[in-house]
Amino acid sequence: MPGGRLNQQERQQIALGLADDLAYAEIARRLDRPTSTISREVMRNGGPNAYRADLAHRATERRAHRRSQAAPRGPEAPPQAHGRDPEAVREFEDVFTDVLILAGTPKMMARVMACLYITDTGSLTASELVQRLGVSPASISKAITFLEGQGLVRRERDERRRERYFVDDDVWYQATIASARANAQIIETARQGVSILGPDTPAANRLENIARFMDFVSEGITRAAEQARAVLHAKPGTPPGDTP
Repeated sequence: MPGGRLNQQERQQIALGLADDLAYAEIARRLDRPTSTISREVMRNGGPNAYRADLAHRATERRAHRRSQAAPRGPEAPPQAHGRDPEAVREFEDVFTDVLILAGTPKMMARVMACLYITDTGSLTASELVQRLGVSPASISKAITFLEGQGLVRRERDERRRERYFVDDDVWYQATIASARANAQIIETARQGVSILGPDTPAANRLENIARFMDFVSEGITRAAEQARAVLHAKPGTPPGDTP
């Protein structure tokens, strides 16, 4: 089975396969590559609906150049726990970061989130993030401030009085609820505009429709988040409704 990175011709074959609605496994078989190589390549470069061979190739070259120019990050990293392949872990971290960026997360915030999520403890200090990502403490501080404001990370002091940042199983629930609260402010403000602009005017009707839509969506999202939390946190064999 061929090793090494994908070349431009292989990326063109991937793009053609996606255009023909071929499964990753079939594209991988035609290229004599692992399926995971194809899926990582596609998700890292826009997903199946936006993948372009030329852009993907240039992006890979840029990433390789950045790595070759990066300054050493300190002592050699310890071996991966649980017998993990360090290269596969690094590749996955890159893919996860790119997916978060595609979902709308700013780049540095996405890098910090991915770094935290792939640790078994779900926590790192600022200095550990600086070392792992090769960026300045100021960049980490700015990213954490943003993510904390979105409810995506929390911070605590450890026994050595160092600030430590955490992600946990409840973080997406908390972020969803925070988003619903933000929607509530949009709803309230839109309805204030209705009274100011005058009932039954085109502008007021537009704002009322915004408020009604956001109200409906927020209620559904909040209800779904509560139900998902109950199911995921239920002990094995315990009906979700009986969760404490």
